[in-house]
Amino acid sequence: MFIDSHCHLDRIDLQPYGGDFAGFVGAARAQQISRMLCIGIDLEAYPAMRRLIEPYPDISLSVGVHPNVTDGREPGVEDLLELGSDARVIAIGETGLDYFRSQGDLGWQFRRFRNHIAVAKQLNKPLIIHTREAGQDALQVLREEGADTVGGIIHCFTEDWDYAEKALELNFYISFSGIVTFKNAEAIKDVARRIPADRYLIETDSPYLAPVPHRGKPNYPLYVRYVAEHIAELRGVDVETVARQSTENFYRLFAGGFGEAH
Repeated sequence: MFIDSHCHLDRIDLQPYGGDFAGFVGAARAQQISRMLCIGIDLEAYPAMRRLIEPYPDISLSVGVHPNVTDGREPGVEDLLELGSDARVIAIGETGLDYFRSQGDLGWQFRRFRNHIAVAKQLNKPLIIHTREAGQDALQVLREEGADTVGGIIHCFTEDWDYAEKALELNFYISFSGIVTFKNAEAIKDVARRIPADRYLIETDSPYLAPVPHRGKPNYPLYVRYVAEHIAELRGVDVETVARQSTENFYRLFAGGFGEAH
């Protein structure tokens, strides 16, 4: 069984499923996807996303505002605390820093990031971290704000082993997306080979970043198997081992969000 630890289910193309979200969920279950973590990126779309996943106990939520979102309501601490207190919400984010799509004075991005960390600590829920061309600064903020007390995920990991070690020291897990399957992703493949078995997760970031052999096409949580298969090849183990380890790691990280039975 596989867990997709990062996907945007309110944004996937349901055309192959006749526009039926229930049909998509059934297909995912049939492909051994045991849980999906649906990630919030803004406050405006969140209520509809929450309603969408309500009937499905095997779909969990995060709540947060992505560092690139500049239109819509700025998330205050009270907003995030209220939404994040929902039992279906097991993580805060995605949050972080992004210097690729946002330029100029980014003080607002840092303030937003720090607010998310404060909320995660108050609720004792892990963080989902996005960084792009801002990795070292993001680590610095996590250190300054004491984010190691809740930990979380460096999602869609695109850095090198030195960075991974620093993230691990801060009590964060590394999550590999379809990018690890790309031919030119040698630094990420190196991390996938070397990371301790108890500290990695797998994800799709669907509908974005589809893995080989679907690169360039719409992505779906079903494709998390390709990520697992590639990591298994890199680590010299079978795909069942990667599925089991990444699932165990997920439930260890999010232990506060689930009871004894998963």
